[in-house]
Amino acid sequence: MQNGDPPHSFSQPGLVLPNQLVQNQIHELAKTLPPPRKQNTACDACRSRKVKCNRLPGQEKHCLSKNYPCTHYVQQATSEKKRTAATRRPRGISISSSSSPVSSGHSPTGENGTPPWHKSAFGAPWNSKVGGYPTVSLQTSTPSLLFHLFAPPESGPSESIFAFGPFKARPPAYSTWGEMASNLEDETFRIEFALDLVEVYFQIVHTRLPLLNPPQFRARLNLQANGQRPILNGKQEEPLHPALIATVIAWGAKFSEHPLLVADRQRNGGQSLLARSLIDRCRETAEATKVHRIPHKDHVVIALLIETLQCRFHGFWLNCGIRNLLGLQINHKSVMADIKDPETRGTMIFAWWMACLADAFSSFYYRRKPMLDDDDYDIDFYTADPIHQENGDPEKPSPREQLEFLGYYNAAHALARISRQIARLLWKPTTDLEGIPVDAALQYSSELCKWRDAHLAIVGVPPNLAANWDFVSAVSACASDAQYHVMWIALFNAMDEFGVRDDTLSPSGMNQVETVKRKVFDEALNASLRVSALAGVLTSNGYLKLDPAVMHVSIIQAGFFLARLGRPEVQNCFEGLEQYSYAYAETKELSQMIRRDYEQALVKGPLFHEMSNAVPRRTPPTDTMSAKPSANGNGNGLLAHHDSLVSMKSTVSISPPI
Repeated sequence: MQNGDPPHSFSQPGLVLPNQLVQNQIHELAKTLPPPRKQNTACDACRSRKVKCNRLPGQEKHCLSKNYPCTHYVQQATSEKKRTAATRRPRGISISSSSSPVSSGHSPTGENGTPPWHKSAFGAPWNSKVGGYPTVSLQTSTPSLLFHLFAPPESGPSESIFAFGPFKARPPAYSTWGEMASNLEDETFRIEFALDLVEVYFQIVHTRLPLLNPPQFRARLNLQANGQRPILNGKQEEPLHPALIATVIAWGAKFSEHPLLVADRQRNGGQSLLARSLIDRCRETAEATKVHRIPHKDHVVIALLIETLQCRFHGFWLNCGIRNLLGLQINHKSVMADIKDPETRGTMIFAWWMACLADAFSSFYYRRKPMLDDDDYDIDFYTADPIHQENGDPEKPSPREQLEFLGYYNAAHALARISRQIARLLWKPTTDLEGIPVDAALQYSSELCKWRDAHLAIVGVPPNLAANWDFVSAVSACASDAQYHVMWIALFNAMDEFGVRDDTLSPSGMNQVETVKRKVFDEALNASLRVSALAGVLTSNGYLKLDPAVMHVSIIQAGFFLARLGRPEVQNCFEGLEQYSYAYAETKELSQMIRRDYEQALVKGPLFHEMSNAVPRRTPPTDTMSAKPSANGNGNGLLAHHDSLVSMKSTVSISPPI
């Protein structure tokens, strides 16, 4: 533990997680992005409709004719005009307005403590129940919220109405969460427990998803029930959004080794039922406070954190986050330039690109239509000169860190655009009916090869690892490396499901089909072996136990591919998913499914469909841990430095968050 760090319950021999200074650096690195150049002075209403903001002869201006305030000549319309416009035709709330929840540093409140923009857009203030308990709203104090979150699990509808009865009647209900769970009746214990979960979140999750400002979050976490606002930098701040607190606590419970959670896991076969309940209650809290319906900067962050909190992909909260971003017009360069607060602007830019990348990759992985297209945004991708430190400020990222950060996200965006193209093709009904055109398969193969040549050596696992790689560096490099390789596996699976068609029906066309099939199979096999080796390295260090589901898609896809081939290297995927099940119970079930496919392939041979003619009947196993990478970085194994990764010692350093 570093000097000055608060105590927390997580510990693993030989592992040093980022301290508070490093957590702050990661957040600064994520948000220190240049404001986009302001270009357009047309009004928001006209720009959103892609029409010119001018008056045609004999006609009223387009925006005014639609009862929208024009900002071409008037900088700020009256609130009465905005209410009228919203009543006639509700639209996304523009953050160029001074009353926008994004342009200000906090959530403004009006009558009855409700944000003023809420009543005009959605009517009366909301109040909803969480898990059968009394209402949770934006005005719920943090101690009351903790009481709701840590209330005993409901045994049935008939008992929930007594949930807030005398404490002496409730202790047996806590037994589901282990022998120590009854301590949650004590308010002091609840506060200490919540603080522990918050620290675990910043130690583990924040290093991968730096959407929050750690010092600001800690300062605004108002644990007093006196109703006073927290003080930050000499001024009063709004308390944290209750759904944000609930989400951070649910994340911390996934990885915490607090004695209460240890007892819970011991009682329930290695799984924490309390952690599972907290996930359900954080979702209910988000729904109760209309996170999924009202565009707001806090709602963007909450939605993105809830989506990644779930192991199985659902897409609902990711789509909500994207809709919130579009409602706030974060995809407009001119609007982003109007956000004066650098903290808010940096967080929103980072959230946009996180959602943009997640939408592209998940669309390909899970065969759905992307919400975003390439022309849906005009803000510059992370292209900026490095920020120079002033007076050696340790809170600011160094130029080296900036370049590493920019390099990763440029590479990720280039790969995401390829993923988005493939996802659009797979979504079309004609592809399902007729197959993937051979020209498209050749194009995607070529683009993936070009990406590998341009980016993999920079953002992937280097050929010669430094002996002092830490948790953040190791998992970040392995995740970006695996993210590229899983593209080949997913492309193979799509071709195996839909087939490859050649409309010319000529001998040369048929040769092209067979050639691209063999090419994609070879690349998918190499990719699966690579991911298996990466999983073996991370598992041997106990890192997948701490990974917030960044590597799990790659390990699952590689595991199923190797299992259907009957390859023994699938064992690394079994073990990796078993370790994942510490925080994500669903991965144990997936590991068992992969094992069944493997046992079936050993008896019946490779289990494929449209790609079966490209798959050798038996593929001889390869020693992936000792195999050397080829010149183009596409080696079968992780390579000769496996032992150096296994024995490496953790030291604090910064690497680009994935």
